[in-house]
Amino acid sequence: MAGTRSIYAPIVVLAAALLAVGGSGAGDASSAAATPFEVWLVDQSDTTGLGYGGTLRVYDGRDLTGADPSHAIPTSVIDLGAQTAELCRASTGADPVRPHMLTFNGAQTHAALSFVASGHVVFLDARTRRPLACVRAETGAGGARQAHAIWPSRDDRYLMVANQNGKKLERIRTDYRNASFVQEPAATLDLAGCTTPSGAPCQAVGVRPDNAPICPFIASDNGPLFVSLRGGGMLVVDWRTTPMSIVAEYDLANVPANGCGFTEARGKIFADGGGGTAANLDQFSVLRLPMAGYAPANPPNMPPVERLFDDDSAERDAHGSEATSRQRYVWVGDRDANVAEVFDGVSGAHLATVDLTSSFSTDPTPDLFAVSPDRGWFFMSTRGPNPLSGDPHSSHGHNPGMLVVQLTNQGLGGQVRGLVPITNPDATGVERADAHAIRVRTLVR
Repeated sequence: MAGTRSIYAPIVVLAAALLAVGGSGAGDASSAAATPFEVWLVDQSDTTGLGYGGTLRVYDGRDLTGADPSHAIPTSVIDLGAQTAELCRASTGADPVRPHMLTFNGAQTHAALSFVASGHVVFLDARTRRPLACVRAETGAGGARQAHAIWPSRDDRYLMVANQNGKKLERIRTDYRNASFVQEPAATLDLAGCTTPSGAPCQAVGVRPDNAPICPFIASDNGPLFVSLRGGGMLVVDWRTTPMSIVAEYDLANVPANGCGFTEARGKIFADGGGGTAANLDQFSVLRLPMAGYAPANPPNMPPVERLFDDDSAERDAHGSEATSRQRYVWVGDRDANVAEVFDGVSGAHLATVDLTSSFSTDPTPDLFAVSPDRGWFFMSTRGPNPLSGDPHSSHGHNPGMLVVQLTNQGLGGQVRGLVPITNPDATGVERADAHAIRVRTLVR
């Protein structure tokens, strides 16, 4: 299907047309404010001048859904090169470099932040923003280690770590009540050297050629762990066993490379494949899988993948995604084309293309998504002119910060309401700010 669009592609509708017909629908400021929330935005650029650090900014949801989101002022600004770096240095002997991905536990009391370049994972008290513990991924393939992305089990017992260049999947035991965070090396799955249930090598030319794990994901049923791979293909893992074990294997003919857009909708898992590596510069693919039915006895590529949309033409790069209210629609962002493709949450049909350019930015480069508690607003990190991750063809942006989008027509469309800028000029005046991780935290009362 490479190079072809879904059969639903002719139904594309631009955001302007959707706004004209749909009205505001879900997502007005009053409904978003009904459940208090805040948005955490991470700038992965250096704050020390010594090659490490970063900045965490926290914004009040009321400011972002108000009349003038672009002028929202963070309620907290935390320099990750200060107390967080001191903790990591004391715990691991190394500085944390390039804060990249962020997640909260189910109770919203704690945050976990991965540092992709150095392989650190830091746990923070979400209320005080204070770092509590810092651990570091194992060395893996070729002596490398990176903590690219992290994901918690839905029972708050574990955090999974995608050790990208180390080509390992790791597990940390988490006890948030007692602030105990313990690595479990015995649980680690070596994605470069393991064997699949069918007896095939996990990593193999023409099947899964580069098993650097990109993003892990566990759905709301606390079922298996889905792991996207840099070179294409995918592994589905039982994260409860020690070591963690593979329960399903997919090759690159079924699951494209560089996926980092897992989203749950109507009992199924939406995933994507994108560009950003030398072997796969441009791609926008969306697929769907069931939440259950995975077993080691199954043949490879089972249960089957539904390929919903494929486009490998120039200047396309699928990345973040999110579901709208009642999981009616699924948005998948394109940080190269500055659009979001919208899919029906039930049928998987491609329904619309939403233009994310506006008077606030002609090149926002939307990267990752966060969603308000009422699912009426999307918040997207926007990349800077000197991106620190992702191939520059797709992650090079003009306006580092956060794009604020109000959903319209019950989530089928959206209107850009503002762009919250961030800045971090270096000593020569060059802008280094590069927003990446973004998450909504529902406030605990």
